[in-house]
Amino acid sequence: MTTQILIAGFGGQGVLFAGKLLAYKGLVDGKHLSWLPSYGPEMRGGTANCSVIISDDPIGSPIVSHPDVLIAMNLPSLEKYENTVVPGGIILVESTLIEKKVARDDVRVFYVPATRMAQEMGAPTLANMIMTGKLIRECDAVNDGHIEETLHKVVSARHQDLFDINKKAIQAGMDLEG
Repeated sequence: MTTQILIAGFGGQGVLFAGKLLAYKGLVDGKHLSWLPSYGPEMRGGTANCSVIISDDPIGSPIVSHPDVLIAMNLPSLEKYENTVVPGGIILVESTLIEKKVARDDVRVFYVPATRMAQEMGAPTLANMIMTGKLIRECDAVNDGHIEETLHKVVSARHQDLFDINKKAIQAGMDLEG
């Protein structure tokens, strides 16, 4: 089984970190994987996207042209990538920031108010982890095992004080119904 994931948004939304978490999750689960970050010249506020491929087999190319899963963290990303998702795929929309509805009826769509939820948790920068938690809940390729082990690998030593709140944000996304 091979699953191609595209996470897209503005710089500063944690797009690359979310992709890194999913890539390490694949490593911990013993999968083949590819992690390809991409961002514009402006670090915060510029465009950012991250392609992650998780597979049972070796991966020939890190390029994701037709993702199985799209996480759209802003409207320009939804508009740019909505039609690239494969039929039967999943689109996760950050609904606090995106009012537009997905026009397609051949994909599963989840509207996640991640920014609002993160603000209510007192961690406004962790909308990316809430979206990642929702992806874990809805995507068979990424299960909820080894989350703590994976988080220990991606949360740097100098930011270990953020470990618990990241774990809580992921859990909030996993718990989100609908």
